[in-house]
Amino acid sequence: SKFLCDQWMCEKGFLECPNEIKPWWWNLTVKRLHLSSPLTFAPFLSCQKVIRILREKAFDQAPVTNESGEILGMVTLGSILSSVQEGKVKLSDPVSMVLCKDFNQVYLTDNLGKLSCILNRHNFALLVHDHTKYEADGSVCPRQMVFGVVTAIDLLNFITTHEGQDHPQS
Repeated sequence: SKFLCDQWMCEKGFLECPNEIKPWWWNLTVKRLHLSSPLTFAPFLSCQKVIRILREKAFDQAPVTNESGEILGMVTLGSILSSVQEGKVKLSDPVSMVLCKDFNQVYLTDNLGKLSCILNRHNFALLVHDHTKYEADGSVCPRQMVFGVVTAIDLLNFITTHEGQDHPQS
């Protein structure tokens, strides 16, 4: 019955989020955030190594991709912690064993209003870009590339940095 949930419909782009008064940034695109390059992990890295890197880089989560850049899922410190606590994995196990495959995606062309609706209910959204890969056998494979991970602090930083300035609507 997800179609009965307006918040879910907004997150998936089927409805516009129900905000009576739209702030100045609402219709600007995600591209305006100027996010840094993403940190990604290979699926065979150990959970322990991923924890160390996330801690060093001060991140809570990151995408896990295969050799060709295909998104396999997200790893979060919370998913590692709960899996270790429940005895499902050991710290020496590959990070591929603790992937979150249910995450929200946004595109550079989506508006910040949509992103805001997602971030009201979720800790992050994965910024992706669709591309087409042609294989040696002539087959065509649609793929998604990771452009970044967007969190509430990214949106808040943009809003507070640009508050009170002239705001172009693109």
